[in-house]
Amino acid sequence: MRYERTDLMIGTVQEGLQALVEGRHGDPFSILGRHQYGDFTVVRALLPGAASVDVVEADTGRVLTRLETIHEGGLFAGAIGSTTNYLFRINWPDAVQETEDPYIFGLLLGELDLHLISQGTHYDLGRTLGAIPMEIDGIQGVRFCLWAPNARRVSVVGDFNSWDGRRHPMRLRPSAGVWELFIPRLTHGERYKFELIDANGNLLPQKADPVARASEAAPSTASIVAPSKPFRWSDEDWMRAHSAERALEGAMSVYEVHLGSWLRIAEEANRPLDWVEFSQRLVPYVQDLGFTHIELLPIMEHPFGGSWGYQPLGLFAPTGRYGLPDDFAYFVDRCHAAGIGVILDWVPAHFPTDVWGLARFDGTALYEHEDPREGFHKDWNTLIYNLGRNEVKGFLIASALEWLEHYHVDGLRVDAVASMLYRDYSRNEGEWIPNVHGGRENLEAVEFFKHLNSIIHHRCPHAFTAAEESTAWPGVTTRPEDGGLGFDFKWNMGWMHDTLHYMQEDPVHRKYHHSAMTFGMIYAYSEHFMLPLSHDEVVHGKGSLFAKMPGDHWQRLANLRAYYGFMWGHPGKKLIFMGCELAQESEWDHDGSVRWDLLDSPAHAGIQRLIRDLNRLYAQEPALQFSDLHAAGFEWAVADDAENSVYGMLRSSPDRSSLMLIMSNLTPVPRYGYRVGVPTEGRWQVVFNTDAAIYGGANLGQTEVRAERQPSNGKQYSVLLTLPPLATVFLRHKE
Repeated sequence: MRYERTDLMIGTVQEGLQALVEGRHGDPFSILGRHQYGDFTVVRALLPGAASVDVVEADTGRVLTRLETIHEGGLFAGAIGSTTNYLFRINWPDAVQETEDPYIFGLLLGELDLHLISQGTHYDLGRTLGAIPMEIDGIQGVRFCLWAPNARRVSVVGDFNSWDGRRHPMRLRPSAGVWELFIPRLTHGERYKFELIDANGNLLPQKADPVARASEAAPSTASIVAPSKPFRWSDEDWMRAHSAERALEGAMSVYEVHLGSWLRIAEEANRPLDWVEFSQRLVPYVQDLGFTHIELLPIMEHPFGGSWGYQPLGLFAPTGRYGLPDDFAYFVDRCHAAGIGVILDWVPAHFPTDVWGLARFDGTALYEHEDPREGFHKDWNTLIYNLGRNEVKGFLIASALEWLEHYHVDGLRVDAVASMLYRDYSRNEGEWIPNVHGGRENLEAVEFFKHLNSIIHHRCPHAFTAAEESTAWPGVTTRPEDGGLGFDFKWNMGWMHDTLHYMQEDPVHRKYHHSAMTFGMIYAYSEHFMLPLSHDEVVHGKGSLFAKMPGDHWQRLANLRAYYGFMWGHPGKKLIFMGCELAQESEWDHDGSVRWDLLDSPAHAGIQRLIRDLNRLYAQEPALQFSDLHAAGFEWAVADDAENSVYGMLRSSPDRSSLMLIMSNLTPVPRYGYRVGVPTEGRWQVVFNTDAAIYGGANLGQTEVRAERQPSNGKQYSVLLTLPPLATVFLRHKE
């Protein structure tokens, strides 16, 4: 075919060619790829650094033509037959590469996908945006899609193109602000980022993929193409059997874990375990202690380990610190096989300001608010998601569903809910913007939570959500259709603060603070509460739970045993942080490890055994489960004995076939002949005593008492008890 060099530039202008080779062109498909001009077909390729480029027949490998250099910036062009399937054979200075032309593929996303993304209702973004290995027209490769509506140009960069943003510029789908490109012959495991030029022509720092499903382990920051092949699950029975309703009504005892500091291998440079090792060591440990759930501090990819995961940037990617995404799926599968649910901390409140992350992603405040009075957290030096933007709400909801649907996670604990609900959270006058009604409530966040929880309960019937919400906001666990936010549980921060404050008092002073232990029952059934003794209470100079207790070593342990007994006897689901089950003496160090050597001490091993037995008692007794959420199953047996610092709780199942009396004596003075009213006659068997010798106690107390027909505490019957010092005793009614 005879043609002139100028024919190869037909349909272009010099300014466009210059913009393309300089990486400034917003529509590379208008120049690159195959273009038909009447009977003349031209192929153009932008391959800076290539020595030469041959076009070869796809089926035979026969050279059809060698492309000419039409711009010294690496733009090649040539003429071929209009219907020929072709490949590029690229001669690099040190290698020869054969590949299909990325610019011959048609539109990649459908109009429905684009519409749903714009509406914020595309809930499978992890399989739509980002990097998806797939086959198109019989060709294997990776489809890249990115939401960046205000960028002038977006390119994919990675090892496959020497991180050169000129090589793979993307096509813009203007209706949704989404850029797309299919790169042939790539597969999972490739590192990549996006290179963007903003609307003013400024080159931005290369950005990690907001919807990446895998990432490099910190401190590296590249995204990684994750496999599309689904994980082979073996937890079908678990997923069918479990539901949010079951979680509400049954026993729930949660072991909260920071994976990086649960156990480190000193012989291997003090490294943490990986997902497979957690499956082999953490899962059986939690199962043996009788916890129903493991709650993981945020495992979403995060740049700074010192944030414990609470400043995440990869809301779709399990952190690379502990292995591959499939390894995390394996961990969840092993948890379910052991009868353990998995809860993840999830952070929709804010994100860090790292330049390669979400901050001013396309040169504008895309994910965050422009105005720092709405968009910046002074407490954490982080940026706040703009929940008034459909695409941002959809991004966050899709992230939540990624963990619940694709990783079979059982629950999300939503961090920092209070900071999202109030526009003036941690702000002084003049530092915040009122809502449209002039109030402090964040109406966009309220709507977001209602929508989030409604979608989760509709699409993920096995899953539940829990709110870390520390204020008196009403209806946190009320259904959205009834005016609430729709969470299944709320962390009871008030109970935690009140009871810890009480337990830190010297027992001689506790009578002056008696109501701190009873106040929580005034509002206990206003929400569905979880009682948390979390990581926040054992760090930043607060000391361990053991260190908070008054007295000598024995008294501290006795106080802690009594407190745990009171907690398990009190209505509400239970949560403790790792190390608390050993009465760890030092506060948590995220760079260290749980002090497993404490188990060499019988007294500390006794605390671990106490937690194990409390969990099993909780799981066995309907009375201890029903009244977690139902007021009909609880009453105070003793609430006003401040002088003796004694508390008594009566808990029952709906049919009263299970009836428990829990007595706590929170002074070091034994109480002999202590009379307590009970609702029925018969025998009352002591089934648990925190002062038992097997837990490190003095073994004071009874094994069984019989109710007498003698009125006390408003009851027709009563029992005479021996209450050990600094102890909690559980008695079960027997006919």
